[in-house]
Amino acid sequence: MSIDNSVVARVVGIDVEFVEFRTAPLFFLPQRAIIVGQGSDAVTYALTPFQITDSKTAGERFGFGSPIHLAAIQLFPTNGDSIGSIPVTVYPLAKDGAGVQATGDITPVGAQTKTASYTVKISGVVSSAFTLASGATVADAVAAIVSAVNGVLEMPVIAVDNASTSADFTVKWSGTSGNDVNIEVIGEEEGIVFGVTQPTGGLVNPDVDDATAQIGSLWETMAISCFEPGDSATLDKYEVFADPRWGDDVNNPDVTKPMVFFTGDNESDVAVSEVNTITRKLDRVNSIEVLPNSTNLPLQIAARAVARAARVAENNPPRDYAGQILNFLEIGEPADFYTFPERDRAVKAGLSTVELQNGVAIMSDTVTPWRPDGEAVPAYRYVVDIVKLQNIIFNVSLIFNQDEWNGAPLIPDGQATVNPTAKKPSDAVTALSALADNLALNAIISDPDFSKTNTTAAIDGQNPKRLNVVFPVKLSGNSNIIDVGLKFGFFFGGSN
Repeated sequence: MSIDNSVVARVVGIDVEFVEFRTAPLFFLPQRAIIVGQGSDAVTYALTPFQITDSKTAGERFGFGSPIHLAAIQLFPTNGDSIGSIPVTVYPLAKDGAGVQATGDITPVGAQTKTASYTVKISGVVSSAFTLASGATVADAVAAIVSAVNGVLEMPVIAVDNASTSADFTVKWSGTSGNDVNIEVIGEEEGIVFGVTQPTGGLVNPDVDDATAQIGSLWETMAISCFEPGDSATLDKYEVFADPRWGDDVNNPDVTKPMVFFTGDNESDVAVSEVNTITRKLDRVNSIEVLPNSTNLPLQIAARAVARAARVAENNPPRDYAGQILNFLEIGEPADFYTFPERDRAVKAGLSTVELQNGVAIMSDTVTPWRPDGEAVPAYRYVVDIVKLQNIIFNVSLIFNQDEWNGAPLIPDGQATVNPTAKKPSDAVTALSALADNLALNAIISDPDFSKTNTTAAIDGQNPKRLNVVFPVKLSGNSNIIDVGLKFGFFFGGSN
């Protein structure tokens, strides 16, 4: 009010203040994406979180062609089909002290018999074109390859001329993730044959604990892991960090902020990929995105999936990500994609899937490995359901973190009061009932009447400063499976 209680002289004061009379409005949780990965070994950079809005900034700070830069390219492609206005923060890691860079090479053999042009494609990054004239030698080819590869900043490797006999490549970062770099020579061989040795020998990924420790109480929602799906130690660390953020951390009960870590996978055989999830039946933190037989790095696949999923989650949280186009990624032949039985097997194994539609890869089922034995409908299987829960948690938190609830006098239902700041258990029920209606209107939950009927609040029997609240909700489903019974007959001529 505008008049202090200490005033005694006669006066009439009118305090004008806007009040939102619509109770418990719904707010979508703002999505926040992060990149957990390394920069180039050749670059010195701070290990503090750093927000980016384009890939160029990531390259300048962490090294062009580094895992962080390659992930940023998928989030902020040049054509503008980006993650949009969603904040992206890099949580950088230094290479491990025992880390080793992977190496490979292209070894030309023979002599060129006909003028032809070529490019080198390395994990989806295409070199400048180079031409070998008729009569060109191995030395000519090696020099041309080295120049073409090093002429493109975002290349994940550095090329050197090895005594005019081969173009040797060193991956720009240390760790086993570098062993997934893929080298191709594109062009018709005309005399000279290009032998390719794929990169191997990369050792020891960095410890991601150094990055996750800096997240603290921030609500980062979707994370891109720059490591391979076979790095089970890293997946374990993500789970150890993020699983308590479902509200299970007794030391940090106010950090109920679940998040999902996305890891890419380019294996062509579902049997190979499911090895990575076979022991992760209680994992509701990781999501492995499989693009079979892609030449892209797992980190590029994960980043593109997040670019598409995060935008949907930001604008329409209850909508699934099926049909989102994974453009800018390398795909194989139609036969490389999973058949329906293979997709069904993959989802049941906790692997996310894609489909081929009109020549492009689209997201299909985006899932976590969560599938406890005996749980017919795994509660945390679908990432979209986790996003729905994120939004419910966010809105419940908004209600009870408002000033009107902060330290308010707490009295039983039915007790009269002249204190306008006092709160009763029924006030909590009323606020959550209004929230249930709004969650239902936005298709995040179904059957709001169930929620309203079964929401309870009571002052604790042992602690008068504690309010115990139960707010049950039924998440809405998604139209993942549509079973149509098409019936037909024949038209026969006649009057009837």
